[in-house]
Amino acid sequence: MERNININDYDYPLPEERIAKFPLERRDASKLLVYRGGEISERHFSDLDSVLPRDSFLVFNNTRVVRARLIMHKASGARIEVFCLEPHSPADYERAFAVRGECEWSCIVGNLKKWKEGDVTIPFEYGGRSCLLSARIVERGTREHIVRFAWDADMTFGQLLEYLGRIPIPPYLNRESEEIDNSRYQTVYSRFEGSVAAPTAGLHFTQELLDRMHGEGYGFGYVTLHVGAGTFLPVKEENAARHPMHTEHFEVTLPLLRSLLDNMGRITAVGTTSVRTLESLPALAWRIARGLPCTDTVVGQWEPYDIPDDYTGEDALRQLTCYMEERGEECLKAATQIMISPQGFRYRIVRNIITNFHQPKSTLLLLVSAYVGDDWHRIYDYALSHDFRFLSYGDSSLLMR
Repeated sequence: MERNININDYDYPLPEERIAKFPLERRDASKLLVYRGGEISERHFSDLDSVLPRDSFLVFNNTRVVRARLIMHKASGARIEVFCLEPHSPADYERAFAVRGECEWSCIVGNLKKWKEGDVTIPFEYGGRSCLLSARIVERGTREHIVRFAWDADMTFGQLLEYLGRIPIPPYLNRESEEIDNSRYQTVYSRFEGSVAAPTAGLHFTQELLDRMHGEGYGFGYVTLHVGAGTFLPVKEENAARHPMHTEHFEVTLPLLRSLLDNMGRITAVGTTSVRTLESLPALAWRIARGLPCTDTVVGQWEPYDIPDDYTGEDALRQLTCYMEERGEECLKAATQIMISPQGFRYRIVRNIITNFHQPKSTLLLLVSAYVGDDWHRIYDYALSHDFRFLSYGDSSLLMR
């Protein structure tokens, strides 16, 4: 099927001064735009429990942002930035962060023209002695390159990144990362390392707000999707359907699937990464229904569009739950490339969405439009005319049908 999504239809004027360059002093002091069945109102994020129904089940992405930017130098003194995207060898995130001595990652390299051959290094002190981290390109690609790291300090690669790396804040902030980003470009419930960008809708939650909502009877569940740098890639094709979506790895547990089944019709996705994870599940379940493998696979960009209309989210969750129970599996690992667009996508799992305000002509704006339709214009016009702050460190919205 030929798809045509004119990305110019999803443009809007975003003045530079409306992009939040730093977080507010308090996370939940941000503004909250509430869209409920076509009506728009305004609150603060700390009021979330006064507008979201008490029987809601919130799904958070508990990924943790790693300090993935390494500033290295050649012997000549040339500055080379190495941005670790995802592990190559070992390929599993958990093993990649636990390895010692040597590993390989898929990376974006800044100032690549200065790095034709040889090693780049970072000398550092650790454990009372002089140590060295070196890196060498072992396979060149068009945008990403395989980089082999080697180090002589008694530490894992995860510890090494924490010690030497920098938080990879979004490029549109047009500034270097600062100390405040180490804590504030991280959700309070982050747990599993692997992201190079934060699931920013969750940045508004404080532990106090979470505790209060838990006490009020809200249900909580967690997925893990490691956010890739591809989330910032602009759509360069006029027909957005030709934009190749990036791959992001995710995990869901059997207890979560059971909770989702128990709360169908009341599920609120915290952030677009939670949306993408939850709405990839029906595609995996539909594979099972057809006798195809579903674990350790990638959900294709348009795969959810091929699911029959009468195959519901409840059908999908029941199929996945039975599949995992029969095999005695507690965790389902897969990856997704789905593009959620207003042309033919059907939300099967997610009822409500908490999300920030996204860049013009972005795939995330397409996702919002797929949920609210043309009302995205009204929502963004309201936000622009009522002094809302935009993008990662900006304000939030609660979208309810």
